[in-house]
Amino acid sequence: MMALPEEIAGEAAPDAMAAAEEEAAVAVKSVAEETSGKTGGDRPISTILIVIAMQTEALPLVAKFGLTEDADGSVFPKGVPWVRYHGAYKGLHIDLVWPGKDIILGVDSVGTVSSALLTFASIQALKPDLVINAGTAGGFKAKGACIRDVYLPSHVAFHDRRIPIPVFDLYGIGSRQTFSTPNLLKEVNLKVGRLSTGNSLDMSPQDEASILANDATIKDMEGAAVAYVADLLSVPAICVKAVTDIVDGDKPTAEEFMQNLIAVTAALDQAVTEVVDFINGKSLYEL
Repeated sequence: MMALPEEIAGEAAPDAMAAAEEEAAVAVKSVAEETSGKTGGDRPISTILIVIAMQTEALPLVAKFGLTEDADGSVFPKGVPWVRYHGAYKGLHIDLVWPGKDIILGVDSVGTVSSALLTFASIQALKPDLVINAGTAGGFKAKGACIRDVYLPSHVAFHDRRIPIPVFDLYGIGSRQTFSTPNLLKEVNLKVGRLSTGNSLDMSPQDEASILANDATIKDMEGAAVAYVADLLSVPAICVKAVTDIVDGDKPTAEEFMQNLIAVTAALDQAVTEVVDFINGKSLYEL
C-alpha cells in the first residue's frame, strides 16, 4: 500500500497502513454479518447485482444469462443514460447494469464517477444480496499477470487520489478488502491479487509509484469505486477482472487493450458464469 510522504509521516506510515487494512477487514466482516442477517442467515443468495463499465463487456453476459433490458428505465432517475438488464437464471435473480453511453460524446461512460453513481442508485433500488463488479483490467507482468488471466481481487485501492496530509492520505488511497470467498476460490480457477483503480487508461509516473505502493497486480477504472459504495451501503462486493493489456509490457496500452478486448471479454464471460453458477444455491457464508 502507498506510504505517507516521508516529510509528513516518517516511520509511522507502515503501522498506519496496517491499522487501516485491519479496520477494513473488520468492516468487511461486519458487512457480511449484517447482510447475512437481512437475508435470513443461511438462506441462499437470491439477488445479484452485476456492475459493468462497457457495453462490449456487458452484452455477452446479457445473452448468457438470458436477461431482458428494462425498457421504461423506471428504476433510475429520468434523463440518465444508465442501462439495466434483468431476469432469472437458475435459482437467482440477476440485475446487470452499465452506465450507458455519454450523452454528448456517445462513448461508454467509463471511470469511477459513473460507476459509483450507478452502483449507489442500483443498490438503493434493487436491494441485492451481493454485488459483482465485472470487467477488464491492465495487468503487470512483474506480478505474474498474462493476457486473458482472470482475477478475483482480494483488496482494492485508488492510485490517483493523492492527498499528502496525515489520515487524508489513507482516505485517498481507500484500501479495503473485498468480500472473502475462500470456497469460491477453491472451486473456480481464478487468480488472486490486489486491484488498483484510477481514472486514466495510461499510467503517469505518479500513478505508477502509487500502484507499486498499492502492491497491485492489476489496474482498472471502476473497481475501488464500486467497492466503496457497496461498503457504504453494507452490501458485500467482489470483483472479477480479466486482463486485456500488460501495463509494464512493450506494447502501447491503448493499442493492446483494443486488440484484445473482444477475446478477453470471452474469458471474462466464462469466469463470471462460473462464479454465478457457484453462488447459485449458497448463502454468503458458504462463499
